[in-house]
Amino acid sequence: MVSQPDMTVFKASLRGESLTPGEPGYDAARVVFNRLVDRHPAIIARCAGAADVVACIEFAREQGLPVSIRGGGHSIAGKAICDDGLMIDLSAMKGIRVDPATRTVRAEPGLIIGEFDRETQAFGLATTMGVISTTGIAGLTVGRGMGWLIGKHGLACDNVIAMDVVTADGRLRKASQQENPDLFWGCAAAAATSASSRLSSIGSISSAPSLAAGYSIRSSRPAKFCVSIGTLPFPALTS
Repeated sequence: MVSQPDMTVFKASLRGESLTPGEPGYDAARVVFNRLVDRHPAIIARCAGAADVVACIEFAREQGLPVSIRGGGHSIAGKAICDDGLMIDLSAMKGIRVDPATRTVRAEPGLIIGEFDRETQAFGLATTMGVISTTGIAGLTVGRGMGWLIGKHGLACDNVIAMDVVTADGRLRKASQQENPDLFWGCAAAAATSASSRLSSIGSISSAPSLAAGYSIRSSRPAKFCVSIGTLPFPALTS
C-alpha cells in the first residue's frame, strides 16, 4: 500500500488530474466500454503530457504497483483498468497535427477514431483505423487495427512510421525503423505518448443513414474501400 505522504508527493508532481477512491470523478474515470468490468485502481493518473507518463512509470516502479494503461477504454477485456494499482489514463492527451504536404499525421493516444478522422478528412486524407468511431486509436493501432481502408493500405500498424514511447525504465524514447527498431516492432509492450502515421488521399466522405444493424460509407473514390460483413448470433426466443 502506498503511504499518504508518497501519494501526496506523486499527485503534486503531475500536471494532469489524479484521482483516488472516494474523490469526485473517480468512479466515472474507471468506467470503460465493457460495463461488466468493475475494477478499483489505487490511483488514476489522467496524464496531460509525456512528462506525466514518465512520472507515472517511475512512481509505479518505486512503489511496486501493478499498472494499466487507458487510451480509449474500448478493450472488451477491460485491460485499461487494474485493481489496487496505478491506472495511467491517456484519454486527455488529444493533440493531433496533420501535415498535408508530407501526408503524415502526428497524434496523441487519447484520441478516438472519430476525432482522428475529423482532422484528417479536412484535408481529404485518411489512414486505416477501426470501424467503430468511439474506439481509441492507441490500443487499436498497436493491436494491428482493421478498418475500411485495409484492402488498399493495410493495417493501422502498417502505416505507423514513428512513436514516442515511455519504456518500463521511465525513459522517453523515439521508436522507428531507423531509431530503436526493436522497440518500434515491439511497441505493444510499452506506453506510446504520440505516434506518426502515413496518410492516403481518399477524397470526400459522407455517411449514409444507418440501416438495421449496419451502415455504409459513400466516397468520391469507392475503390479504395473494403466492405465488412458480420453476423451476430441471437438466442432462440421462448414463450
